[in-house]
Parts: sequence; C-alpha cells; structure tokens
Amino acid sequence: MKRSDHHLDIRKLSFAGLIITLGVVFGDLGTSPLYTMRAILLAGKANINELLIYGSLSCIFWTLTLQTTVKYILITLRADNNGEGGIFALFALIRRKSAWAAILTMAGGAALLADGVITPSITVTSAIEGLKLFNTDIPVIPIVLIIFGALFFIQQFGTNFVGGSFGPMMVVWFSMLGVLGFSQLIHYPDILRAINPVFAIKFLTDYPGGFILLGAVFLCTTGAEALYSDLGHCGRSNIRVSWIFVKTTLLMNYFGQGAWLMMHHVYGTDLNPFYSIMPQWFLLPGILISTAAAIIASQALISGSYTLLSEAVSLNFWPKIRILHPTFIQGQVYLPFVNWFLWITCSLVVFFFKESANMEAAYGLAITITMIMTTLLLSYYSYQRGWNHKLVFLMLTVYLTIEGSFLIANLHKFKYGGWFTLMLASLYFIIMYGWYFGRKLKNRYVTFVGLYKYIDLFKDLSKDNSVPKTATNLVYIIRANRQDQVESKVIYSIFQKQPKRADTYWFLHVNRTNEPDTIEYHVNQIIPGVLIRVDFQIGFKMEPKINLYFREVLEDMVAAGEINLESTFASLKKHCMPADFKYILIDRIMPNDYKLSGMESVTMILHQLSRLLCISDVKALQLDSANTIEEQVPITINQPVKTRIRRID
Repeated sequence: MKRSDHHLDIRKLSFAGLIITLGVVFGDLGTSPLYTMRAILLAGKANINELLIYGSLSCIFWTLTLQTTVKYILITLRADNNGEGGIFALFALIRRKSAWAAILTMAGGAALLADGVITPSITVTSAIEGLKLFNTDIPVIPIVLIIFGALFFIQQFGTNFVGGSFGPMMVVWFSMLGVLGFSQLIHYPDILRAINPVFAIKFLTDYPGGFILLGAVFLCTTGAEALYSDLGHCGRSNIRVSWIFVKTTLLMNYFGQGAWLMMHHVYGTDLNPFYSIMPQWFLLPGILISTAAAIIASQALISGSYTLLSEAVSLNFWPKIRILHPTFIQGQVYLPFVNWFLWITCSLVVFFFKESANMEAAYGLAITITMIMTTLLLSYYSYQRGWNHKLVFLMLTVYLTIEGSFLIANLHKFKYGGWFTLMLASLYFIIMYGWYFGRKLKNRYVTFVGLYKYIDLFKDLSKDNSVPKTATNLVYIIRANRQDQVESKVIYSIFQKQPKRADTYWFLHVNRTNEPDTIEYHVNQIIPGVLIRVDFQIGFKMEPKINLYFREVLEDMVAAGEINLESTFASLKKHCMPADFKYILIDRIMPNDYKLSGMESVTMILHQLSRLLCISDVKALQLDSANTIEEQVPITINQPVKTRIRRID
C-alpha cells in the first residue's frame, strides 16, 4: 500500500517557478558582485593596472562559463536523484558505495557546511558596510548581529510567510545589477574585450602574483555548489532558464565595475566598486536593496544547511538529530541544533573578522574542496552510467585542473582566516566519519538467524501462562532485509534475556530508499495473528514517523479484517477497550574484553563522541516514549581462546 502527499510542485518550468528559483537558488551566487571585485583590488593593490582589471574580468567570465554554466548547469544538474540534487543525493545514486566514495562525500559535505557559515557573514556585512558611505561611524557589527538575531529567530516558525517575497525581491536585485553595469558599459564599451581568454592567460602568467589572485576571482562562483543542492526545490528547467537572466546581469555588473575602474583610476583600501558605480541619488535605495538581497542569500544558505544535514541523517552520514517541519510545505525542515549552532558561529565570524574584507581573505578555501569532491563523484557516477570513457576522463582532467588551480590559489588564504573554515570542516568531517564508519564497524558483528526455526517457540511462548505477559502486542524495530531472518539480538531479547510473552509479536523493518518522497508498506503474516512483519519503504527526504505510519497500517488491517485490536483481557474486552502495545528498542554494546585494532579503536572513540549529538531512537522514529522499553545487549563476537582456564581441586 502507498501513502502520498499532495503538494504544489514548483519544479516544473513556469513563470512562478522561475521567480521562486531566483529567490531560492541564486542568492549566494547572485550577491557575489558585492565583494568579488573589491577582493581582487585588495589582493592586487601593489600593482593596480589595466592588466589586473581586464585579466581578472576575463577570469570571472570564463570561471562563470566553464565552472558554473558548463559543469553545474549543463552537466551536474543531469545527475539528479528523482529530482533531488547535492553531494549526498549524488552519493545515493552511486551503485557501488565504496569506503572512498563515502569519504569523498563526507569531505565535500563538511566543507560545504563550513563555508555556509561565512557566506551569511560576508554578504550581510558587505551590504551594511555601504552605509559607511553616508557616515563613517556607522556601527556595522552591532547592526549585522541584530539582523542575524532576527533571521535565526524566525527560522523556527518556517519561512513560507516571507518566502513569497524572495523571488520578486531578487528580480529587483538582478535588474539593479544589470542596469548599474549597463550604465557604465555605455561609457566604456572597450571593457568587453576582456571576454577574450588571452587576457586571462596573460593575467595568470604576466601579472605579479596573478595565480594567487585566482583565490579572489573564485568568489564569483562560490554559490555554484549550493545551486546543485537546491535542485530538489526548484527543478532543473527553472534553474537552467533563470540562469540565462542571472548570468547576463552578473556579467553586466562585473564589466560595469571594470569600466568604472578604467575611467576613474581611483583605488584604495576602502574602495568598493560595487557602490562606486551607483549614482549618488541611488546610493541609499541601492544599499537597502543590497541588504535585502544579502538577507535572502543568507536565508537560502541557512535553509540549504538544514536540507543538507537532514539528507545526511537519512543516509546515515550524521547522528540522528531533531528534525522539525514548521510548515506544510514538503521538504521544508527546521533543525534546532543546526540553527543555534549557525547563529553562534556566524556571529563569532562577524565579531572575529570585523570587516568583510577580512572575511574575503578566509572565504572560498573550503568550497573548492567540495567542488573537487563533486567532480570526482560525478566522474565515478558517469562512468558507472556508461558514459563515453574518453568524455568522462576529459571532464575529470579539465575540472580537476581548474579546481586544483583554485585550491592552490586559495591555500594562500589559510593564514588569513581560511584555517577557520577548514577547522570547522574538519569538525563536521570527524563527526561524519565517526558516525558512518562506527556504525559500519558495529554492523560487521550483526548476526542474523533463520526465523522459521523459531516458529514453534513463538507459538508456545505466546500461550505459556507461566510466563508473565509483557504486553498484548510487542513491537520490535528490526534491520533484517530478508523476510526469513531476524537479528540474533531480537531472539536473545525475547527468549533469553528475560522471556517476553505477548499475544502478537510485530517486527517493523524500516528501509530508507534512494528515492526522496516514497512512503509505502508491505505486510507479511509469518504466523497469522502471532508473528507479523511490516516493511516500510521511506524516502530519504521523508520523516520516519513510525508511530503514525504503524497506526495507519493497523487501521488498514482492521478494516480488511486481518486483525482484531480489541483487548484480550476479559474485563477490558467487555467494555471494548483497545489492545495495548509495547515497543522494544535494542542498543548493541561492544564487549569490554574484545580488543579492536588501532584504527578501529579510533573509529569507535569518534563514534562514541558523535553519539553525544544523537537523539534517542524513540525521538528519531517518533515513537510513543511512554510505551517504549530501551534495552542493551552485548555484541556477540566469536573470539578464539588460546588457553582455557584450568580447574584446581
């Protein structure tokens, strides 16, 4: 039987879909003109000349073309998992999920989450710094912190009540970018010669430190990875079509900034050509529109972090954490722990770096790691899908060269603040590694037993009045994929640890599918009325509301006449009272007398640390805590005995 939710699908190509896409997908990428050219000027301040301006603009044009348009818009968006995108969805698509593929995914996901902390900080700070053009004493940091406080506070209520205005607001933003850029281009059209890649090559080879300046150029494409992660929200067609408008306005603004610089020859540490190209009368409206766009970009990154981590939880890359759905919009999630952690870290970034110029020096290092990981995973996936091997190798070579160059250039940022994002990425990676491989290690010792050899034992125990009844219906969450098997720990719990008599034993098996929105179930009455197995197929983006889903299964089975849910106790049955249910959850613990190898010991230590973030299975599966028993059983490991203990009489 299948359960489905009806919801508005904005993933199909439509005018409304295009507008929403501008607000949801292009916030990070679309606000990069606020700080990219300024970062280039600051990095090249020792020798600002025509080669710097023409060369950097040429690099920006070809970076947006090769990296964003070709790699992400044309190639990577094809690798969708039933409409979902992002590095975790890409991992779910890979058929042979080797350990190295998991490590690449962890590294990419961790780096993306880490750079997501600096993105809101740099965009909002850059926008507010525009107010200094009116008054140099404007308190930028307090204003940014107040904006963050309000932004993170409203997350718990859901963002649909303000989300409707994001798209139109970003239309205004991108239109402003295009008009401002065009107003400068008409006065100095010669700047368009920078499209010629010869300028980019000369810039990298002839300009002093030109290669290192790639770290500043890279800021123009930092939102490309987030674009792929948002594929599930807006759909491939809407992203591709709206990108034509977005890229046009971005390039017009970048080239307009370049034209202004060539005409005015005014350089300084406080110069931001983004604001310089604005007419004086438009400065205040321009700053207000920039601030709104920066807040929208921050909102997109925050929502993206929620989505990313909720997918990581579903794919067992991250410990189970509290995931809430503040609205009825499918796919919109709210993670309290992540929200407050982001609020604290974003505020610390603003407080520590103080100015957007300092954040620019730290920004981009981690995201290059994500892009390289995506390139490697995408190439592996394409190879598995049977793409032309020469084409896959060409793609791998071209993009590893481009992104490797960006990584080397960005490593220069390490001492200027890049260490912060790498430290944060390392923290995320350690948690993922400990959780994923610690579970793998424990699962190595999962033993399954044939269920059918215990059939008579189940029948006899359910009728044995000498054993106190634990519950009328005893429910176990199991992991055995095969219908004829169950984990030995379940048999140990029912028959050995403390015999548990029940009229009906229920085995619930939860399978998280690679499809995002699946909710299905299948029932198998192994011993009719005594031992019943229910298999749930739940998509990786759906909440595992097992208590709710199981209740719906019971309603369906009662309606079909398969079971009777009246109490079996005579006094209660007379009054038509419903039968009682008890859930049993079993946690396996490693025996103290078993010695792991050095690396395995480290993995288990990291696993124990990652468990500190983990909520209980009762909360994760949304079970009724009043009717749930949590048990511990030892992991059974057959250890060879070298010398047996001797009895002395």
